[in-house]
Amino acid sequence: MLNTVLAYLLWGFFPAFFPLLLPASPLEIIAHRVIWTAVLMVLVILINGAWRELRDASAKTWGYLALAGVLITANWGIYVLAVNTDHVADAALGYFINPLLSVLLATLVLRETLRKRQVRAIAVAGVGVVVLIFLAGQPPVMALGMALTFAFYGLIKKQITVSATASVAAETLVVAPAGVAYLIWLSGRDESTFLTEGPTHAGMLMLAGVVTALPLLFYGSGAKQLPLTTIGMLQYITPTMQMLWALFVTQEYLSPARWLGYIIIWIAVAIYLSDLLAQRRERRSAAAG
Repeated sequence: MLNTVLAYLLWGFFPAFFPLLLPASPLEIIAHRVIWTAVLMVLVILINGAWRELRDASAKTWGYLALAGVLITANWGIYVLAVNTDHVADAALGYFINPLLSVLLATLVLRETLRKRQVRAIAVAGVGVVVLIFLAGQPPVMALGMALTFAFYGLIKKQITVSATASVAAETLVVAPAGVAYLIWLSGRDESTFLTEGPTHAGMLMLAGVVTALPLLFYGSGAKQLPLTTIGMLQYITPTMQMLWALFVTQEYLSPARWLGYIIIWIAVAIYLSDLLAQRRERRSAAAG
């Protein structure tokens, strides 16, 4: 569980990082994220020998890896667009919706079973999400896009058998050619900021690879160890942090009714976590008995 929590904590700090990459456009930022993450992960798998897993992977596994790469890249694009256009609250809403989709996929596709208290927690969270969606005042397109792409990314990650490092390397390598092609096209139009905004800006774009890779590695490791339902409910860590960022840093307005939606969701998370603790106590009692 620790790896998954670390991933969500790191993602929660993302609103502080990506505005530092301006004046690069969202698409340029995504291209650099993909390319430099791929470069970093190739070095990692060459050093630790995980490249052999990709060499021996089946065509089916490579299909899952390619699909995962497309989904996470789409998620990045929507997220960067939201953060760099002062729609952090919309990004947070997307991550509030996603856990419910993860739980739905876990029960329908993976046939994971839920305890009674977990069902109650998910029902309460659903009420909170419905409140937030209706308060948006318009169809939450970015929020739904983020939720759908990341929920299906989590589902695909459950099907991938290679290690987290090999998986992240393959996912970014699959989409890296598109990133390179886009940057070449952008340079041809004299619209690239990589070499025109100084060495600090170029260094920050390269650093985006490290910033991107770390939480993905933690998430990939955690995804192999936890049920998708638990992964989904723990994800509320990220949007809670992003919501606080929107409130105190970018000073986006949060209505009392929106606060109500958040509070309902936090109550649901508390119910779910209490059930996880109860399960742990039951296992310890059974082991001791």
